[in-house]
Amino acid sequence: MSKVIEYRKMQIEDIPAVVGIEEEAFATPWTEEIFEHEMTANEYAHYVVAVHEGEVIGHVGMWVVLDECHITNVAVRKHLRGYGIGEGLMRKAIELCNMNEVRLMTLEVRMTNVTAQNLYRKLGFQDGGIRKNYYTDDHEDALVMWVEF
Repeated sequence: MSKVIEYRKMQIEDIPAVVGIEEEAFATPWTEEIFEHEMTANEYAHYVVAVHEGEVIGHVGMWVVLDECHITNVAVRKHLRGYGIGEGLMRKAIELCNMNEVRLMTLEVRMTNVTAQNLYRKLGFQDGGIRKNYYTDDHEDALVMWVEF
C-alpha cells in the first residue's frame, strides 16, 4: 500500500463505502439512513474519511457540542488495519476539535478492544469509567475514555 492517504470531510456520496466499513468492523453497524440523517439533520455531527487511491478506507464520526466532542465511531477496512490509518483519523478529529476550541473529547470502547484502547492512550486519553452492558449485541461493558486539551 502506498503511503498517500488523504483525510477529508465525508460527503453524502461516501455513505455506501462507509457503511461497508461499518459492516466489516461492528456487530451492530450504522445504516445508510443513520449516516444520511447525521450528515443532513444533525448540526453537531462531523465526519472525516480516509481515502487511498480514490477508495474510502476508514472514517471517524464525532458530535461537537459547545466545547465538548464525543467520538461516535472509528473504523478502518479490515485488510488495512495496522497501517496507522485509525491513528490518522483520530489525529484529524483532534485537529478539528482544536480548530473549534473544544476542551474535552470522550468516547466509549469495548473492554476487549485493547488495540484501540492502546491507540487512544497513545493520543493522551485516560480511563474515565465503565458503562455496564453498553453494547446491545452482546452486552459487553464499555470503557469510557477522555482527553482534555
